[in-house]
Amino acid sequence: MTNALDRAGKRLEELEPAELIEIIVTLQVTLQTVQKTVAEQGAELQRLRDELAKNSRNSGKPPSSDGLGKPRTQSLRGKSGKANGGQVGHVGHTLALVEQADQVEVHRVAVCPQCAQCLEQVIAHTYERRQVFDVPPVRLEVTEHRVEIKQCPGCGQTVKAAFPPTVTQPVQYGLRLRAQASYLNNYQLLPLARTCELFGDWYGHRPAEALVLAANASVVEQIAPTLSAIQAQLIDAEVAHFDESGLRIAGQLHWLHVASTDHLTYYGVAAKRGQDGMNALGILPAFSGTAVHDHWQAYFAYDHCHHALCNAHHLRKLQFIHEQYHQPWAQALAQLLSEIKQTVEQARPHQTALTPAQLAHFEQRYDQLLAQGLTANPPPDLPPPKKRGRTPQSPPKNLLDRLQQHKTQVLAFMDDFAIPFDNNLAERDVRMIKVKQKVSGTFRTHPGAEAFCAIRSYISTVRKQAGHVLDAISLALTGQPFLPPTVLAEPE
Repeated sequence: MTNALDRAGKRLEELEPAELIEIIVTLQVTLQTVQKTVAEQGAELQRLRDELAKNSRNSGKPPSSDGLGKPRTQSLRGKSGKANGGQVGHVGHTLALVEQADQVEVHRVAVCPQCAQCLEQVIAHTYERRQVFDVPPVRLEVTEHRVEIKQCPGCGQTVKAAFPPTVTQPVQYGLRLRAQASYLNNYQLLPLARTCELFGDWYGHRPAEALVLAANASVVEQIAPTLSAIQAQLIDAEVAHFDESGLRIAGQLHWLHVASTDHLTYYGVAAKRGQDGMNALGILPAFSGTAVHDHWQAYFAYDHCHHALCNAHHLRKLQFIHEQYHQPWAQALAQLLSEIKQTVEQARPHQTALTPAQLAHFEQRYDQLLAQGLTANPPPDLPPPKKRGRTPQSPPKNLLDRLQQHKTQVLAFMDDFAIPFDNNLAERDVRMIKVKQKVSGTFRTHPGAEAFCAIRSYISTVRKQAGHVLDAISLALTGQPFLPPTVLAEPE
């Protein structure tokens, strides 16, 4: 504009009205462009600030992503008012003296420390006992199997007895050692080489990695009935937890899917995260109970079942909004959800749901806080007519929309006490698979990942039902795998 004035040799007051209008229009266009650029840069700056502010405490990021700037751990549960340590009524566990020890070592007193009198011939009138629990030196025990070979006096034929079904080679490792190999590899998460190294340190025999792989293959073959039973019982469950997480197989990203309850666990791997992977697990397509999950949109495609959302995720997101955007409604809503959770826990021993008055009270407060949040976060302006896709929204507005649209699923835990407050059960079940990946880096083959998921499903279910894992693996190798009962005994 300045150049145009200079070329015309005119001052502003010398311009004609038409020229002034042209300049004003040009300024308006320039101003709109600058405002748009500033708004876009502001949104991008806010997005970058949000990303920098996210950590495992206020978002869904794992603790491993926090790096050296890991924040101090702060529980979202709040203070309970109870003292630290064991609570009243808690049953402690400690070593106790046994009546009959395996070995007894008597430490004699030979001289009186007061007068130097010899006490070697004096009989002790009592003893003070202390016991040490320890593991004796272990070694492999070799059992030789011999079958008789006889010549029948009646027909003259040579007759030979049969070896046991489990003895198939001239020299081989036994069932218990193979069970330990599978246990260490799949439950204690030791890689193949370290499992074999451990056997060398313990027993003086270091088997080849092929032993561990063969043991795993045998376990997978034998636990097929157990896995089918777990899958069928999960389909029939009234409430089940679902989650998924990335898993690298042969250097490629795959997805681990899990379905679980307090007594059952079932893992599967798939090339995709969404509905294709969930269908491959074989549970959600036939599930009609309540599915607890973290709001991944693919879960809502299963409209033949009910849904409940993980409120631990909501608490973290609300904390992030409170810290990053300083909006009071977020902290108040987090406190309300925690208050409802505490009320449910207090009422659980006496009733199966909150009273209608309590439900109405909490729902009213919930709606009021959402209304405050929506007032503070109005919808964005409509995009230009030719622009495709949804208009981007701020994180507070996105969360508010979710909490409003899925209010029933968010508050499902207070309507039915069988539904939990969060999806932590499935997240705990996923966590150990992630630890396995951190230890080993990646699964080399897809069959290896599938075998691990099958054995881990078996082990996790045994552990949840208070079974002995090593014994369960040993029984599986003998063709007698653990089978989850269809009706569990009520705890005393």
